[in-house]
Amino acid sequence: MQDDFRPTVPGEYREEREDDIVLTEEGLKRLQEELDYLKNVKRWEVAKRIEQARSFGDIMENSEYEDAKHEQAFVQGRIMEIERILNNARVIREEEIDLSEVTLGSTVYLEDVQRGEEMRFRLVSAAEARGGQGCLSDQSPVGKAILGRRSGEVVDVQVPSGVIQYRILRIER
Repeated sequence: MQDDFRPTVPGEYREEREDDIVLTEEGLKRLQEELDYLKNVKRWEVAKRIEQARSFGDIMENSEYEDAKHEQAFVQGRIMEIERILNNARVIREEEIDLSEVTLGSTVYLEDVQRGEEMRFRLVSAAEARGGQGCLSDQSPVGKAILGRRSGEVVDVQVPSGVIQYRILRIER
């Protein structure tokens, strides 16, 4: 994997910037792997599809060609998005996660007060939440409501159907 992008990692000093994107070490690894796959596998698969579609003749009325070109644009857009995220990444270490309140990187156990159901989420930045199993974006309604709160607190979350109350059961790394 190419190391084109160097996020700020633990132990390195860099002035914090307004456009910093906070990632966990796990989220950084996932994004680097996705970037590697898109650049070294997916991009070439799409190029082969375009080449094959061209061989079918007139590209003006060729739906396979159009589909492949749209996929190529999507892949290139995602590559650019990940590169931007990695260029602005600030990585937080597990030991930096404050267990006294919900912060980025915290694993949070919530209880739906009305239903009594327990849920477990890792609170991450919106950039990391995309496609992350068990991840909750800090920009989501629940994420915004629990950020900075402590164990035992009950938070109200406004949803289209009304208000849901969640109790923060515990906070872990």
